[in-house]
Amino acid sequence: MKVVEVLHMNGGTGDISYAKNSFVQQKVILMTKPIIEQAITDLYCNLIPQNLCIADLGCSSGANTFIVVSELIKIVEKERKKHGFQSPEFHFNFNDLPGNDFNTIFQSLDVFQQDFRKQIGEKFGPCFFSGVPGSFYTRLFPSNSLHFVHSSYSLMWLSQVPDAVENNKGNIYMASTSPPSVIKAYYKQYEKDFSKFLKYRSEELMKGGKMVLTFLGRESENPTSKECCYIWELLAMALNELVVEGLIEEEKVDSFNIPQYTPSPGEVKYAVEKEGSFTINQLEATRVHWNACNDNYKNSGYSVSRCMRAVAEPLLVSQFGEELMDLVFHKYEDIISDRMSKEKTEFTNVTVSLTKTN
Repeated sequence: MKVVEVLHMNGGTGDISYAKNSFVQQKVILMTKPIIEQAITDLYCNLIPQNLCIADLGCSSGANTFIVVSELIKIVEKERKKHGFQSPEFHFNFNDLPGNDFNTIFQSLDVFQQDFRKQIGEKFGPCFFSGVPGSFYTRLFPSNSLHFVHSSYSLMWLSQVPDAVENNKGNIYMASTSPPSVIKAYYKQYEKDFSKFLKYRSEELMKGGKMVLTFLGRESENPTSKECCYIWELLAMALNELVVEGLIEEEKVDSFNIPQYTPSPGEVKYAVEKEGSFTINQLEATRVHWNACNDNYKNSGYSVSRCMRAVAEPLLVSQFGEELMDLVFHKYEDIISDRMSKEKTEFTNVTVSLTKTN
């Protein structure tokens, strides 16, 4: 499986699209607003750029992409009015892998801009939007061209399935039953990828530029703790039920592994300090309920399985085919509903705010 070819969220605006099922991701972006506000305020007041160049890495598609855009413009406009400056020109770069549904983003731009200008007025600077397909584990932008980089719920995705995880039988991710060699391989791939990410962004950001990055992560130093692995363990259960029923070959499950690593704050801090191009301004862990879209948790298994389907289905289709997806996620929904009725189920987020120092 070549991750760059098959990793993307479900496109479009249908019932199983990412655009319709990304409430957790939306809530997490809103939760990080104070950190984003502090970072962009400091950057703007220190540099006072006439052209503000911003990149949203792993932007996916749907309304969440425009939450970041609108919040950043509002923050900058508030500061420039306070100091009597002229509004800068805004250049937003939307980045994701080539399979991302960029069309939905750009088809929505006119409506977004019209609504936003009605909301805050016409007097802010012109906005320019670009799509930048490619892996953020490679160079994406010219040297010293960016002021601000944002990424939310994207950097836990790895550039590839780690090497040497063939003996992870019955699992599709790190789990309590995974051999130590599998855990080590996942961490090694994360460390390699995140180091590359930091190196390339340090080349693209100008000195004093900022990044705010939010990972799906964990607070525990145990990489197989339930807070980060449980959601995938339940999906593995659904797949293994289909193995027992003779609908999926056991070898296909045993050879399938999710290309993701959910780091702890300590691991993020270690990687940043080791790479050496950035200082850490803020680093925090927060939690959000699996079912962020539904306050009374009615039909919670349905909502959570839809969210996970929007994220994971393209990966699963590449391994198991499309015809079984409805059945896989029906079983997954039942398993999730059962567990959520008995346990407290939360995602952990790790957010770090960084400044380029050299």
